[in-house]
Amino acid sequence: MARKRRPFEVFSMSFLDCMSCGFGAVILFFMIINAQVRETTEQDPTDLMAETKKIEVEILDGRKNLVLAKNTMEQLTDEKETAEGQIAQIIALIEQMRAELAQYDSETLAKIERIEQLQTDIETLEEEVKRLLALAEDQEQEGNKLREFKGEGDRQYLTGLKLGGQRTLVLVDRSASMLDDTIVNIIRRRNMSNEDKLQAVKWRQAVASVDWLTAQFQPGSKFQIYMYNTEAVPVIKGSDGVWLSADDSTQLDEAVRVLRKTTPENGTNMRAAYEVAGSLTPYPDNIILIADGLPTMEDTTDNRRTVSSRERTNMHFRAIRELPSGVPVNVFLYPLEGDYEAPILYWLLAFRSGGSFISVSRDWP
Repeated sequence: MARKRRPFEVFSMSFLDCMSCGFGAVILFFMIINAQVRETTEQDPTDLMAETKKIEVEILDGRKNLVLAKNTMEQLTDEKETAEGQIAQIIALIEQMRAELAQYDSETLAKIERIEQLQTDIETLEEEVKRLLALAEDQEQEGNKLREFKGEGDRQYLTGLKLGGQRTLVLVDRSASMLDDTIVNIIRRRNMSNEDKLQAVKWRQAVASVDWLTAQFQPGSKFQIYMYNTEAVPVIKGSDGVWLSADDSTQLDEAVRVLRKTTPENGTNMRAAYEVAGSLTPYPDNIILIADGLPTMEDTTDNRRTVSSRERTNMHFRAIRELPSGVPVNVFLYPLEGDYEAPILYWLLAFRSGGSFISVSRDWP
């Protein structure tokens, strides 16, 4: 006999238990999460506000730094533009200087050719001087002297130099260039003591030349010796503008002694030296110029460190205007490195004035 099935119920006890347990688990999980959220929400926000303000300060600092960086970039841009403009000016100046240098080089080549020709003429004249020296020595042994009368006084020819006259003016260069022949040694000696300056070979040779010249003065004649650098002053103090007697040997000895104790220094003002010749009364009838180069200044207040060759030439031509006309100028030119125009211009001065030009050798007198 078949068994009777039990009726099927949808909501049985087991199903309700499972639903109740699941719903309870959900409620428990929600309560746990709600408790944690409340705990987190109830946390003190002071720390968060402090950190927020710190971040805001950092943002402000960053903005300030950004503004400063922009200003710096603008300043650097302006400086760059200014530098580029200056660079363009410097480049233009360099090009101009290159053009001038090329012109000067061409002029220098022409000057060198003239100097070489002049050196050849000087060598010829030196040979002639040697011949005249031998002739003069022979005539002196025989008791004869060669004399020439010109202008207001007589001239005795010795080694091509015109000596004599009743009033002889000697102008001695005592500028710093008389310390040596080369520019480097001049600068080196200029910074030495006065004792070392007085031992300079070139200066001692110039003083010896004056000593030799004073021995050639004619009895009964007058003389005056001036030394010049930035200004011209008499070698014998208190004799400014006064002619001295050559018969007084003590005055000649005093002049040489003073020169031996005088140190060369400063620049060369030829105008001041030539003005002496025009200030003496009466005018000299013979001028002996001891120099080594063209002038470097025209005024005692001139403090320029460098003077171009063209400026020195112009100074020379302006200075010789102070010389009285008709008076012969006899030039003793000592060597000086780099002054190529000096031999030509001083030879021209001696030639036009009726004097003589001597290029002094290292072993004279």
